[in-house]
Amino acid sequence: MMDTLVITGAQLLGADSADIVVENGIIAEIGSGLSRAGARVIDAQGLVALPGLVDLHTHLREPGYEASETILTGTRAAASGGFTAVFAMPNTSPVADSAGVVEQELALGEAAGYATVQPIGAVTVGQKGERLAELGAMATSRAKVRVFSDDGFCVFDPLIMRRALEYVKSFGGVIAQHAQDPRLTEGAQMNEGVVSAELGLAGWPAVAEESIIARDVLLAEHVGSRLHVCHLSTAGSVDIIRWAKKRGIDVTAEVTPHHLLLTDELVRGYDAKYKVNPPLRREEDVLAVREGLADGTIDIVATDHAPHPSENKACEWQAAANGMVGLESALRVVHQSMVQTGLIGWADVARVMSQAPARIGLLDGHGTPLEAGQPAQITLYDASREGTFTAADLHGRSRNSPYLGRDLPGRVEWTIHHGVVTVESGAVVEELHSCDAPSGRREGK
Repeated sequence: MMDTLVITGAQLLGADSADIVVENGIIAEIGSGLSRAGARVIDAQGLVALPGLVDLHTHLREPGYEASETILTGTRAAASGGFTAVFAMPNTSPVADSAGVVEQELALGEAAGYATVQPIGAVTVGQKGERLAELGAMATSRAKVRVFSDDGFCVFDPLIMRRALEYVKSFGGVIAQHAQDPRLTEGAQMNEGVVSAELGLAGWPAVAEESIIARDVLLAEHVGSRLHVCHLSTAGSVDIIRWAKKRGIDVTAEVTPHHLLLTDELVRGYDAKYKVNPPLRREEDVLAVREGLADGTIDIVATDHAPHPSENKACEWQAAANGMVGLESALRVVHQSMVQTGLIGWADVARVMSQAPARIGLLDGHGTPLEAGQPAQITLYDASREGTFTAADLHGRSRNSPYLGRDLPGRVEWTIHHGVVTVESGAVVEELHSCDAPSGRREGK
């Protein structure tokens, strides 16, 4: 049986203080002075209570790249960052382009128990961009896939992109595009601009992202289907999404924590922990994506958690892999870049890091309000805490974080996944009290 929990004095979305009673994985009651005989009491005085965070863009690497991450280690990292659900990108080996692979990922996530793992299916076979993958089979599998992406690669052929948008429309799915024109970014090493010119590194121009987004929002409008833009990173991309939404096109977009905080100036030291795709951009782009997130043009924050073994980063810049780990640091970076700057409040954090990601991914049981009768997906966050982000804050297999040694505010103190405590007083629970929580997967069409 799951523990009955009484959470006392939590600040709901950073506002009113209240007690929360959790029974059988459900929020049973919210009020003041609450108690239950024999319940486990969690003192949450001064802690911000948020609905469990949902990451629409995570690389868990399993199957095939377990040296970088596994579903177990990745979901432990997720829990430590306050996440109760993650969407697993399909660039595994074999690629998650069939019902068998996505069902395997689902089962591994259920066995781990630290967070709900919802597989994302590949758009094309092997992510090669040549022909559509088994979208229908993945959609009707036990994993009930609703998000499809070739992330890491752009679906560059406009005809294949159109066909994919048409196909997923029949079951309410969404295509999540990695917007990168490969012809404009061949050999690119960093953002194209003043810094790349000074360093003599091949540049990744903003137009390579913006041109694909412009094409795809028009395709989505033509087909009448849903489009999601992964890791948007430029001021021009924000403008295109803003235009598309005003036009009524069904498009959503995400920004990563690192694109909210870090700039291409960090590349001057040739430290490969700052090498990522899309690359770190200019200060002007950082300010623009912050504004876009604050005004709702950008719908969500997604980590693009991309673990790599140390040897893939501890090498010369040109040979290093793209990617950063980000699950453990995401909420703290959003706190610093968006909340401390006064751009958004904690209710907005809940929207962009929990409610909207679950809605876009059609994931039931997550992103729900902190109300009686709702699933107990709860993150308790100490917003008053200050500290330096260190390797001790990382709980996955890889250490390629751009924040090591950087001061970041806050800390996740408790994470509760379907009533099961996965993080206790800032530490990941080694053995979960109960693994019989429901999966939280979407059970509809």
